[in-house]
Amino acid sequence: MRGRLLAGGIALLVLALGVVVWLAGWHLGADSAVYRAGAMTLLHGDPLYTRDVLTALPDWVRLPFTYTPAAAPLFLPLALVPSGLVWGVIAFLSVVALMVVITVVLSSPGHSSLLGRSWWALPAGTAIALALEPVWKTLFLGQINLILMAFVVLDVLVLSARGSRWAGVLIGVAAAIKLTPLIFVPHLFFTGRWRDGLRALGTFVALEAVMFAVIPVDAARFWRDSATDPSRVGSVHWIFNQSLNGLVNRASHLASWSLAVAVGVAAVLAVPAVWLVVRLHRRGEDAAALLVTAFYGLLLSPVSWSHHWVWCVPLLTLLVVKARWWAAAAVAALFLSQIVMLVPNGGDAEFGWGLGWSVLGNVYVLAAAGGILGLAARELRLVRRSPQVVTV
Repeated sequence: MRGRLLAGGIALLVLALGVVVWLAGWHLGADSAVYRAGAMTLLHGDPLYTRDVLTALPDWVRLPFTYTPAAAPLFLPLALVPSGLVWGVIAFLSVVALMVVITVVLSSPGHSSLLGRSWWALPAGTAIALALEPVWKTLFLGQINLILMAFVVLDVLVLSARGSRWAGVLIGVAAAIKLTPLIFVPHLFFTGRWRDGLRALGTFVALEAVMFAVIPVDAARFWRDSATDPSRVGSVHWIFNQSLNGLVNRASHLASWSLAVAVGVAAVLAVPAVWLVVRLHRRGEDAAALLVTAFYGLLLSPVSWSHHWVWCVPLLTLLVVKARWWAAAAVAALFLSQIVMLVPNGGDAEFGWGLGWSVLGNVYVLAAAGGILGLAARELRLVRRSPQVVTV
């Protein structure tokens, strides 16, 4: 109880900071401003997908609405919040989501719960997580990465694990806001949870179908144009796009074949990733299996900004739970180092990197790909030693 109260105090401090930001008129949370503007635009009946900035945006934000049509009504509660306070609300909810994710992983089945033995585990984990580059950047921008991650973690590791009839719904809702959580639909299929996967897919399709009835022109424009235009969200070669597509575009100087090569590499990497997910799930390591899918999804997506890599939090938590101290130290060092903030970037700087900067500038991609391949190789060795055994 003490741990939860202390962690809750951290969340309330973030909310208090949000109130200070609002009253002081500071400019924080450009992305949270876009969420609210999308909801306001829907209420006003204006077009969502335009090259012009949304009229409901504050004058210090110049970003397009890049989310799905179904995201706009899901953001409607933000229309009730004063514009300057939206960042504080999103940041507060994000820290709560962070605590939920850490709590679920700390209580992973098959491991002794740190929550029961160490009251400080949750507040300490929350405090450390706030210093990780993807996490603090998510909070700074007012992004909802942590909230969507909590949806997925709760869906797969709690609802689906308990056989709930609601399993899959949260993944469907998350995918209806951002398309990238769709990667967890095949995760459910590959792990034998067909009903949950179909429920997730059905929720996603239903929410998007409703928007064709509400805003047919905008919905059609999104799926025809915006959904297939990665450049709409920014320069794909920028260092902060830590995906295979970003890596290849930086190496090729934006060659027209870059995306095709990235997809080809991802297709090859899918073989060990899927096999690893199935193996881990069969021996009850659902959290580890989920993380393989999450990091593979980050590699596969045409655009995975560094703040999308909040999945480092459950990874670090799981490594601590399993007492893999060297691996935990390596993950913590990588995401605490802020390395992607230090490598020369912007404009055409990425095209002038030598080998050293290229390694550091693609470090999230290389670490995730190397991790999947390394775990698959380890799993293969286990199969060869004990082909009939699925537990370790």
